[in-house]
Amino acid sequence: MRFARKHFLKEIAELIECDYVGDADFPVWGMNEIHVVTPGDIVFVDHPKYYDKALNSAATIILINKEVECPEGKALLISDDPFRDFNKLTKYFKPFQPSTEMIADSAMVGEGTIIQPNVFLGNNVKVGNNCLIHANVTIGDNCIVGDNVIIHSGTVLGGDAFYYKKRPEGFDKLLSGGRVVVKDNVEIGTNNSIDRGVTGDTIIGEGSKLDNLIQIGHDTVIGSKCLIASQVGIAGCVRVEDEVTIWGQVGIRSDVTIAKGTVLMAQCGVSKDTEPNTTYWGTPFGEVRTKLKEYAAIKKLPEIVKTIK
Repeated sequence: MRFARKHFLKEIAELIECDYVGDADFPVWGMNEIHVVTPGDIVFVDHPKYYDKALNSAATIILINKEVECPEGKALLISDDPFRDFNKLTKYFKPFQPSTEMIADSAMVGEGTIIQPNVFLGNNVKVGNNCLIHANVTIGDNCIVGDNVIIHSGTVLGGDAFYYKKRPEGFDKLLSGGRVVVKDNVEIGTNNSIDRGVTGDTIIGEGSKLDNLIQIGHDTVIGSKCLIASQVGIAGCVRVEDEVTIWGQVGIRSDVTIAKGTVLMAQCGVSKDTEPNTTYWGTPFGEVRTKLKEYAAIKKLPEIVKTIK
């Protein structure tokens, strides 16, 4: 999330009422999660396991719950609860805007685009040229849809991220201030849920085609010319590279990369990165020919056991 203007370290510290380490005039340009930070961003960290990753990331302002040695060229915001204070910043820079009509006055719709009845377009939504948005589609605030896109009924673009911190009193939600960006020539089937980024973008790449009943988590990036079949569930912060095929009921855990040209056969349970142009199957998943050999070997086990006896 980039701010509308440059802010300063002291200014941000005052907003969240915390101490800071660094020049009071240290520049702050935005805030982001660890996997998408750039210089000028704030990143938060609240567990010692991830201190080094945050401190050595591209972010130049680290919102942290312990006063540690500040890396050269960076600044610290010292908070007793970075999760809470990151939410405070999201509320300040991306406050929730209630809607009073089905298509917001600030929404922009391109030439030749057809908007069917009961479509909701939130604040600052942009829909490109020659699109077809079917009935009962919801496109949340700030989301962007490119040209020649088809979105079928019941799909929601821009739901909140599924991201919680466990507290003694229950689960505390990390607020979502990001967007969904759909590139040109995409088709999205019925009843898909594509969550907005926490601070960045969830992206559907150019020319990709999505079947019905698919869930795509926050900040996930789908490459170009991908095919995704029905009932696939993709967690947050996944990178799906170009020309990937994902068959029905595949589940993909967070923070993995599906390499270019990968094929995931139906009902794969994907727990780690894949290799380019390789086909996988099974749960736990593996290269398809290897998995078939494993299953063939398992079938022979009863006969092998008999010979041992």
